[in-house]
This record gives sequence, C-alpha cells and structure tokens, in this order.
Amino acid sequence: MEKSSVTAETGRRSYVVGQTEIAARPLEPALYLVATPIGNLADITLRALETLAAADIVACEDTRVSRVLLDRYGIRRRTTAYHEHNAGEAGPKLIAALQAGQSVALISDAGTPLVSDPGYRLVGEALDHGIRVVPIPGPSAPLAALTASGLPSDAFMFAGFLPVKTGQRLTRLEALKAVPATLIFFESPR
Repeated sequence: MEKSSVTAETGRRSYVVGQTEIAARPLEPALYLVATPIGNLADITLRALETLAAADIVACEDTRVSRVLLDRYGIRRRTTAYHEHNAGEAGPKLIAALQAGQSVALISDAGTPLVSDPGYRLVGEALDHGIRVVPIPGPSAPLAALTASGLPSDAFMFAGFLPVKTGQRLTRLEALKAVPATLIFFESPR
C-alpha cells in the first residue's frame, strides 16, 4: 500500500509509488504552483509528487477531488480549500502561513493552477508580500489538444473559456477572428 511518513531524526518525508519509496526533503518557504494530472493520475511528474509530499500545506480547489490524487500516492499532508468562493478568507491565511515560514503547494482539480482558475489572486498577494513563487510544471490540456489537433503549432493562443450566452460568445469569436494563430479554447462538460 502506498503511504507517506515523516522520519523524526531527519525531518524527511517520503511517499511510495508502486514498490519504490521516494524521499522528499522539506521545502523552502514558498508558494509552489503544482500541475496535476488532467484525467489520468499516472500523468503526474515525480517533481510534483515530491513537492506535494514535502509541502506543509496543500491548498486545493476542491479538497475532495484532490484527496483522490493524494491518496493514490499515499501523500498525507494538511489540505485546505482555496477557490473562487473562499479566496477572500483563505488567501490571507495562506499568506500568513507563508510569512511564518511554511511551504504551500497550490493545486487545481486538474492541470496547472491559475489556468482558468482563481489562483492568480493568491500569487499576486504572495508577490506583493515578497514571497517566492515556484512553478512545478506538468500536464497541460491546451498543449495536449494542440499537439493532437494537426493544426499549425508554431503560433497559438490559449483563449480560455468562451462565454456561455450566445451573443457574448459570438462577440468574443468575432474579436478573435483577426488573431493570426491557432486558437485553443476550454469547454466545460457541465
């Protein structure tokens, strides 16, 4: 079974992937932006796992969704919710933890934090307070879609989500017609 442990004499933290135990040393105080798998939990990077196992706090868009990923790799870290509905309350608490010397890993439900989610507010606050921000790259839905599309990839633009209302959607598409690049959009299954 995959598990996470802390060894008292060294302060090292570890996690198990398959039959391999991997040690993770405590992180320097910083806000770590950790990319997570888009749909296949096996797509996570070793660096992301090490960061999640070592972070003092894992800030999640939805703790229930994130718990599936963390449990899969036996990572037992303190989690806290950080999303658009609680950013005003949770953000200052995370900044205080960072200022107190803790490390915080920010993850979204899938993919890279800040891509079509409110994590940019926390990053802005961290930078305003002189807190180091460290990206931990990984899976990217826009790039995966681009590489499999057969469309030109030498110039592209990620345009996020289109508006739901037809009129606003058409206005946005009309404005984007002049962009001389392949356009990539997100579409919600909901």
